Amino acid sequence: MSEKKPVNQDSKQKDLDKNRQDAEGYLTTSEGQLVNNTDDSLKAGRRGPSLMEDFMAHEKIAHLDRERIPERLVHARGSGAHGYFQPYQSWQEITKAKFLQTPEVKTPVFVRFSNVNGSKGASDTLRDVRGFAIKFYTEEGNYDLVGNNIPVFFVQDWIKFADLVHALKPEPDREMPGNSSAHDSFWDFISLMPESMHMVMWMLSDYTLPRSYRMMKGFAVHTFRFVNEEGKARYVKLHVKPLLGVHSLDWDEAQKIAGKDPDFLRHDLWDAIGKGDYPEYELGVQIVEEGEESQFDFDILDSTKLIPEELVPITPLGKIVLDRNPDNFFAETEQVAFQPSNIVGGIDFTDDPLLQGRLFSYADTQFHRLGSANYTQLPINRPVCPVHHNLQDGFMQTEVRTTKVNYSPNSLGGGCPFMTPENLGGFVTYPSKVEGEKVRGRSPSFNEHFNQARLFWNSLTPPEKEHLVKAAQFELGKVFHDHIKVKMLELFNEVDHDLAVMIAAGLGLTAPGAKEKPKNQETSPSLSIIEFARTMPKSIKTRMIAILAADGVKGIELQGVKEALEKEGACIKIVAPHGGKIKADNGEEIVVDMTFLTSASVIFDAIYIPGGANSVKMLQANAEALHFIMEAFKHCKAIGATGEAVKLLETAGITGVDISQNGLRSQSGVISSQETGDLSSFNQNFIDAIAEHRFWGRTFKTAVPA
Repeated sequence: MSEKKPVNQDSKQKDLDKNRQDAEGYLTTSEGQLVNNTDDSLKAGRRGPSLMEDFMAHEKIAHLDRERIPERLVHARGSGAHGYFQPYQSWQEITKAKFLQTPEVKTPVFVRFSNVNGSKGASDTLRDVRGFAIKFYTEEGNYDLVGNNIPVFFVQDWIKFADLVHALKPEPDREMPGNSSAHDSFWDFISLMPESMHMVMWMLSDYTLPRSYRMMKGFAVHTFRFVNEEGKARYVKLHVKPLLGVHSLDWDEAQKIAGKDPDFLRHDLWDAIGKGDYPEYELGVQIVEEGEESQFDFDILDSTKLIPEELVPITPLGKIVLDRNPDNFFAETEQVAFQPSNIVGGIDFTDDPLLQGRLFSYADTQFHRLGSANYTQLPINRPVCPVHHNLQDGFMQTEVRTTKVNYSPNSLGGGCPFMTPENLGGFVTYPSKVEGEKVRGRSPSFNEHFNQARLFWNSLTPPEKEHLVKAAQFELGKVFHDHIKVKMLELFNEVDHDLAVMIAAGLGLTAPGAKEKPKNQETSPSLSIIEFARTMPKSIKTRMIAILAADGVKGIELQGVKEALEKEGACIKIVAPHGGKIKADNGEEIVVDMTFLTSASVIFDAIYIPGGANSVKMLQANAEALHFIMEAFKHCKAIGATGEAVKLLETAGITGVDISQNGLRSQSGVISSQETGDLSSFNQNFIDAIAEHRFWGRTFKTAVPA
């Protein structure tokens, strides 16, 4: 018998190394398996549900979900509040969800608003998509509506979510730029993902610069199902509309607020609730009957698409009121755990391939972020209804369980807890029909990427278009590699040639050639912030108004205007050259709320300057006061002046406004009156101007000195 020769390990290693060199640059799993497609999750049919056996998707999302400890990977910086939801009527025809049945019943809620991209240390006012998540503590268990303030998303399939977040975060080699999407990695990814163009248009718009969480829309993004007692299902899109209307910041203003008050939106929400100005929203739904979902020229299961309200109006379901601030930020706002898989009977999922992944990802993230599957026992996450289950032990177990069994079925525990009979309610999965071959791919109905991006662009007013173009120029102006900019211009050109030309001009690049003008040039006014504002009741409730004054201010003017504004619900702050108190011309002492050093025009919605010769003289000689006025004018805010203060407008260089020597004058939000005997007309005109929020059409914006 011949002797067995030893294996030449060096030779085998050389062969292995050569094979791996041949595969250099190709994608593998963490175990080293070569991968030929992680752009599409494994599905039952191209338009069917994602399959849980997709180990490649699991690996990507599980690694993503565990990359940050303990900060949330996304939505890290947030602010929250308690409140309630109350339906307007019974909605039993469309859903059996009990919290939507009885108008007399108030369901407790906790709402968390957040930045999406920034870290916990980011400023509130950076350009960013905003999270808008609501936990309903219903009698049937917790229901989480996990949404954003934009109705669409960047990607169609959950397997691409990890790639999106990696591209959006600071570049891994240098951890810069922090809390910003204006860098090469993000735009490199977007330039190669045409499906993201609709979301990109929203991201560059004023929607990502909210004036307040109280003035911000919310969207569930995905298509869900409502199911009634008879088992009839309908497709639904959920919306949250602020009753104060939707308003935005100016980009220059937002950047300055980031330095003056990084917690601007947090302060605004906390202070409003503390004063009893409770934020109110309306929960609504778009309903599409089963069998009618194919009537659109897009797929309603595609999360990069929305259903225009002109095609399917929103049905208001009820009101959300936030009336209590958290008692402890960490215990509540930080530890609250939202996940789309938290639903109740009468609400169900669809085969949206982005939603399918979020059902796994969010729960998996909470297990990791909060350290235990028992995070549902934390007070902020604990249901208000009785809880009976066989889950036991583990980290953070707070219940002292006395049962002898923790399994089902059992006889030792008398069979408890029993399965709930269907006639007693509870969640029952809607029996939708599923068929198809296992395949990595997407439905052809997901292949169109530019029509709705074009619809959004066409729906914007001229000022909003100007803001979007400048935002694109800023973002791409921070990109180092020209080939990324060129590729993005090609994608913008698919949306609209004029848009691409304007962006290219700011980048110093040549725009792509004009394409044949698309036939679809429809508009949807509800997509425009300015057009939407015109449909809302005019109000100055909770608006922040600065009154600029110094010693010698005309007390009767200041007090008269202040009372008129406060009667309408505005919040007034006296801003003066120094703190403490100032003395009016009648000897009255007026408490100063802020100084020009501790405040700025950017944190106010409007300004008013009362008369008083000495006060005006002091303000004319104060550089910060003049800057305050000019900056407010530049940012298109309402400005009021009475008596001698009218001359201060001229000193501030606001010369494009028609200011007469006598009587009331009003132009582009600048209201002035030298006659101060009866201020009722001035007050009403000034209130009306503030209610407009902004006068974006000002074409005579003067320079603002540093």
